[in-house]
Amino acid sequence: MSTDAGTQTTTSMRAFVVVWLGQLVSITGTTLTAFGLQFFIYTETGSVTRVAAIALSYALPAVALAPIAGSVVDRADRRVVMLASDLLAGSGTAALLWWVSAGTPPFWFICLAVAVGSSANAFQDPAWLASIPVLVPRAQLGRANGMVQLNLGVSVVVAPLLAGALLAAGGLRAVLIVDLVSFGVGVLTLAAVRFPPYDRDRSPDRTVRSDSGFAWRYLRERPGLFWLLWIYAGVNFMMSMTNVLLIPLVLSFATATALGVILSISGVGAVVGSLIVSTYGEPKRLVRTIMLGIGVSGLLTALAGTRASLLIIGIPTVLVLLLNPIVNGASQVVWQTKVAEGAQGRVFSLRRMIGQAISPIAILLAGPLADGIFEPALASGGALAGSVGELIGTGTGRGIGFLYVLAGLAITALAVIGWLLPHVRNIERELPDLAGRT
Repeated sequence: MSTDAGTQTTTSMRAFVVVWLGQLVSITGTTLTAFGLQFFIYTETGSVTRVAAIALSYALPAVALAPIAGSVVDRADRRVVMLASDLLAGSGTAALLWWVSAGTPPFWFICLAVAVGSSANAFQDPAWLASIPVLVPRAQLGRANGMVQLNLGVSVVVAPLLAGALLAAGGLRAVLIVDLVSFGVGVLTLAAVRFPPYDRDRSPDRTVRSDSGFAWRYLRERPGLFWLLWIYAGVNFMMSMTNVLLIPLVLSFATATALGVILSISGVGAVVGSLIVSTYGEPKRLVRTIMLGIGVSGLLTALAGTRASLLIIGIPTVLVLLLNPIVNGASQVVWQTKVAEGAQGRVFSLRRMIGQAISPIAILLAGPLADGIFEPALASGGALAGSVGELIGTGTGRGIGFLYVLAGLAITALAVIGWLLPHVRNIERELPDLAGRT
């Protein structure tokens, strides 16, 4: 009996590693296109609002499709869901590549292609995250989540440098070709493995609406998870704004080459943080790690907005990205162990929807706030030049910097609030482990 169990565990771990490697290539390709498109749009138009519109095209489908995705993920074979998602995302990239090869695509078509990729990710992400506890023993769950975070870190390091080289050599078309190849790798690795059986809720009377209601009730009955979700929603709101503004912030006083270097070096921080989690596993105090990491990240974000300096922006960004995999890895372990296996698709999709639902608002606000309010206010002679401007400077990019400061302070405040909520602080004691291979 123990030999069979050991063989099954080894097989599932092998499947995890194969899929993880495929996702590493696929995520790098996706990040490559995301950077390439933002750089292309900003250099062509100089509009922060249009850069924000690209980000919005990515965020909205993830929110709209989350209820359907959760229902599908808990009913269907999660490996098949991931395969179909990669194929759909690849079709969006292929369509954009076709138009770029024929000429310059209109802005609306670029947004549409991004939305197709986001629609695929709405199914891909919860299917992958819910599959990890099925493939990995509980004792290795922290390390496995560190490896998943490592994919994001490596993509952040590689993608900006590769995008810069490809844009210089072959334009946006070269970037899209590489992304399309990366989707192919993801599909092939998923096709090469099989997932072990897991609990599924196949009740015939289930509907998308009832599944959404189930997920909401599930969280409401577990106030620690419920409020943790809202803390992350607030953090996502602020970080969505700063993510949109990073490229304009740096390009307001430095070159595109400097921007690429900052993004790549910052990605090294994400890699280091991911390696720490992959090597040492999860921390003993998960919630404490989450709140402390969020709080420090907020202070670092605020610091990055105080000066038009590559060092002042670059060093905090490196440290924030180093903390991200540690914080997110701890959070993933909480959700993967405290939510029942057969409910994870629905709960994770609702989690994704709530966590990202207010992000589009931040993305919509980022451009108008920067272009229409804060940049003019912190221009030489602007309304805030004699007050805030005395502290962080005036001129191009300083309004964006002030938005960074405000967002960072808000992130730290959310961490403090989270720690002060007893149900959040005591999640590990109040809720038993319900999922994960032994």
